[in-house]
Amino acid sequence: MPAPRDLNAASAIGFLDGRLEFSPAARAGLLAGGVSNTVALVEDGDQRIVLKQALPRLRVRDEWLADRTRVLREWEVIKALGAVLPMGRLPELLFCDETNFLYAMRAAPAGSADWKTILLAGRCDGATARQAGATLGLAVRATWGAAAFERSFSNRTAFDQLRTDPYYRTIARRHPRLADRVERWIAESATRNVAMVHGDWSPKNLLVSDAGIVCIDFECAHFGDPSYDAGFLLNHLILKAFHRPAIAGSYLGLARAAFCWTLAMLPPAGLSWFEAASVRHLAFLMLARVDGKSPAEYLDEGKREAVRRLALCLIDAEPRSLKATLGHAERALEGLAP
Repeated sequence: MPAPRDLNAASAIGFLDGRLEFSPAARAGLLAGGVSNTVALVEDGDQRIVLKQALPRLRVRDEWLADRTRVLREWEVIKALGAVLPMGRLPELLFCDETNFLYAMRAAPAGSADWKTILLAGRCDGATARQAGATLGLAVRATWGAAAFERSFSNRTAFDQLRTDPYYRTIARRHPRLADRVERWIAESATRNVAMVHGDWSPKNLLVSDAGIVCIDFECAHFGDPSYDAGFLLNHLILKAFHRPAIAGSYLGLARAAFCWTLAMLPPAGLSWFEAASVRHLAFLMLARVDGKSPAEYLDEGKREAVRRLALCLIDAEPRSLKATLGHAERALEGLAP
């Protein structure tokens, strides 16, 4: 079998040859693909196509290897969720290239921006938070207890390689006193196999336009504990409050709004445990974004230390509600220099 071809600006158009029609005027360039993928945009008149290829070694300081077949599974997840989520919330898929660990999709509408960029610029739109929370809740409700999803997506290899080990087990190694608690939490979460989990429900994976949000990057998706996704989003929104403490209240307001809409969409069976599990994930994930393999790049060392203190406080205090968790966050933010 030939070695996979690398996706880059020079090779991108070649991957379309024989699959899609394009003109001699087509041009390609690389997009920000995070640390785990190469992503290219091909533009040909009004046609805009994104190609995504999984990397075998992630672009971080520590060695971080991952199975490249995760991108093929991502293709299957998007196809399956596209049948149960509102139209327009997921990208339109075009073709999958198994040999080269790559797939193609229609680009989000021209002028779209990822929510992370918008948030870091200090623009706090409640409508986007409501859509992010509601879409997560809808995905959970639509797949809750769904045997077909469980049969197809119970494998957690990509999630373990890209989330459990570099986030949870890394902080357990770097904070030995927490090791037992981290391992117990991993085991407890693994027993909640109830619905689809995105695994990276982050603002960077929510593309915002006048038409609403488009959700991307399902490479960690699996059937499991959906409170992980809720905690993941809450963590990102709270971290933005530490990044820009002068408007921290706006970011915390987005966290409340997003979570409220997630809860509103859940099936009744999840309401008894979902909130407490979400904020427990949040506590460990917060520590992971300063002491894991992928620290939040927008926090300086002083703010990382403030986040670290809050995360350790939450891990020890074990609040069971978002209200109590945000109370801890508000106290941690007091007096933090803008």
